Amino acid sequence: MNSLDYLIVGLYAVSLIAIATYVSISKKGEKKTAEDYFLAGRSLPWWAIGASLIAANISSDQLIGMNGDAYAFGIAIATYEWTAAVALIVIGKFLLPVYLKQQVFTMPQLLLQRFDKRVSTMLAILMLIMYVMVILPVVLWMGAKAINNLTGLDLILSMILLGALSLAYSLYGGLKSVAMTDIIQVALLVFSGLYVSYLGLNAISDGNGVIEGFMMLQSEFPEKFDAILSYTPKAEDPEAYANYVKLPGIWVLIGGLWIGHFYYWGTNQYITQRALGAKSLNEAQNGLMFAGVLKIFMPIVVVLPGLIAVALEGSPNFPSLINPENNEVDRTNAYPSMLSLLPNGMLGLAFAALIAAIVSSLASLSNSVSTIFTMDIYRKDQDINNPSLVNIGRAAGLAGLVVSIIVAPIFLGSLPSAFQYVQEYMGLFSPVILFVFLSAIFVRTSNSRSVLIGSIAGLISGVAMKLYVLNVEEALIEPFFHQMLVSFGVAFIFSYLFSGSKTNQKVFQFSNEDFRTSKLFNAGSIFIIVMLVFIYTTYF
Repeated sequence: MNSLDYLIVGLYAVSLIAIATYVSISKKGEKKTAEDYFLAGRSLPWWAIGASLIAANISSDQLIGMNGDAYAFGIAIATYEWTAAVALIVIGKFLLPVYLKQQVFTMPQLLLQRFDKRVSTMLAILMLIMYVMVILPVVLWMGAKAINNLTGLDLILSMILLGALSLAYSLYGGLKSVAMTDIIQVALLVFSGLYVSYLGLNAISDGNGVIEGFMMLQSEFPEKFDAILSYTPKAEDPEAYANYVKLPGIWVLIGGLWIGHFYYWGTNQYITQRALGAKSLNEAQNGLMFAGVLKIFMPIVVVLPGLIAVALEGSPNFPSLINPENNEVDRTNAYPSMLSLLPNGMLGLAFAALIAAIVSSLASLSNSVSTIFTMDIYRKDQDINNPSLVNIGRAAGLAGLVVSIIVAPIFLGSLPSAFQYVQEYMGLFSPVILFVFLSAIFVRTSNSRSVLIGSIAGLISGVAMKLYVLNVEEALIEPFFHQMLVSFGVAFIFSYLFSGSKTNQKVFQFSNEDFRTSKLFNAGSIFIIVMLVFIYTTYF
């Protein structure tokens, strides 16, 4: 990077802070209420919700981690993106109507309405642990590694600067500043990702265009274009077996992956918070549909560059992916190495896009940490519109980032795949959290006692299975998708055994009319299904 690139990055950072401050300025004499700060005053339109969902989702663990996994696994890793599109339309259809009808600020609040304080507090604590100890550290660490790779800046200092930038534009304005600036972040991210893929494919074809480059990539590396991985015994091919453990064949379409999706997109505070801040139910649903449509095309940004790196590796002027410390291929260098194809100026823009992906997720996560801590743990009986809650929220968001910066190098220093790390450790919690929400909404006889027992049983079974597979060479349940499915089933079985026979008096009331969707939502949903059928029939 040269001075022009650094100038572009600096202008991006200043512009981001300025725009965020402008959109979040309160009218003269007005103070921000909790609803203004945490839910953007429930004023978000569908296009802002959709763009913000993608910006919150696509961070360093995907831009760098998923491209790295694409280098190792091939196109199969795109399953996470494509199937997420289906999950988004299902959640928009069946879960959002319940959330918005109940007028909650946080997901634990929904459980407080249906069960009691024990259940909502348990969920709040689980979410805070995941955000502060798993997701935030990964986003910070992978972002810092990318900055270090491109600039040589110290890892700890890089994390501090990333955290400071995210706080600079999100701490004052809350969700509104995060969501509205996310539109810019997504546009920058998509443009730079498309340009990187364009240059890479053009390089493969020696300047004969992206179509020829893509055809050459497929013909030279056909093994990287299997959307469904085949099982191979560990003794026969350890690398193929290791890939299968991460993406267990047809099970990615019919098994535990859906638990991860429905948890992440349907019950995860830092994702659902955008929908909770919508102008109306239709706006929220259309926002999720829009995010689903974008998900269909996101592999061009988060998967294709990693595939291109396979073809370009070893070619002149392409940086080596070898880690000099252990002389082994470091797949996390796949995407940063692709940026070397960019000319000066564009490199700065792509670097700004990478930072955009990181800080938007950091801002979203910090905002959710502040929301959950303030509304579900700290607030108790205080008036929801008490301005002091906003200050408590800001302090909580800052504290969460500080803890994550401390934790990141301790847990992640020698990690081969950050993306898989997030998926696997979320896999311990996500089946339990999803079980609790589905019980709250759809199981009329569930009660506080039954869901607590089911949650404990699900967590114990998940930990037991994870400890088991760590001590065996090859196990039927080793893929964490299977572990999630079993844990989810165990939670429901134990909950059923301890639930009463009568309908819980706190059960949510809704009718078929509550689940009607707009023509725009329905058209987008059909488009998503048609595209998925085409993709999987092409690359099955």
